[in-house]
Amino acid sequence: MIKNKALACSIVLVAVLLTKLYSSSNVDNVPKGTNPVAWEFDKQQKTTATVDSAERDPYWSDVTFAEEEVPLDDPAVKTKLNTYLKRFSYKKIQSYKMHRKANEYLPRIAKILASHGIPEDFKYIPVVESDLDPRTSSHKGAGGYWQFIPATARLYGLRVNGDVDDRMDLTKSTHAAAKYLKALHREFGDWTLVAAAYNVGGGSLKRSIRRQGTESYYDLNLNKETGSYVYKIISVKSVIEHPDRFGYRRLAKANTDVQEDVAMM
Repeated sequence: MIKNKALACSIVLVAVLLTKLYSSSNVDNVPKGTNPVAWEFDKQQKTTATVDSAERDPYWSDVTFAEEEVPLDDPAVKTKLNTYLKRFSYKKIQSYKMHRKANEYLPRIAKILASHGIPEDFKYIPVVESDLDPRTSSHKGAGGYWQFIPATARLYGLRVNGDVDDRMDLTKSTHAAAKYLKALHREFGDWTLVAAAYNVGGGSLKRSIRRQGTESYYDLNLNKETGSYVYKIISVKSVIEHPDRFGYRRLAKANTDVQEDVAMM
């Protein structure tokens, strides 16, 4: 009985000493009148909840491209994707205009792509390439919604001459792009590589694959533009489909009724 009482007293004494020791070393951090042990426990619970929340972030749970996995377990891939998500977020660009165009054009583009068996995610290529503005052109002569160079446009049935430029016709140019994407898929058999090849060209991508010995887009060392191309497509897709995930006001279907409202923001 005496031994038990002595043991109990020892435990209490140790607890008191530890509490005093903790209190003296952390007194500046603990709010006045708060039990330091309880405060530390509460802090740890909040920290754990924050970490768990980040790990369970619903955004990361459904990031794919053309139904192919994006290796987010690779820190470099996740960091790069985060970079372009920020770049394409509402805080960085005038995105209301982008959403209005997306609501108007993307359903039409997706329908044409589906008729050719092309995954729906490829509808975001013209957003990245031209911001859905057919007047966009590059120093290399690429033009229209899908930024075809004249030779490739003609190869897939588009007229490009002094009188007519079918690259600026959404329906015709999307059918041509679908044919081109399908041809690239026959060549590479991987939709992510197809997207990269659309940007850099099939021959150039094949040489990179052969030289580096890997067929994973995420492992290839490509030029800056092509190396970021798929990340840009995924980022645009994410911002358009899930604006609420980035802390912005949810945008309903773009229409003229709300246009003036948003312009005054």
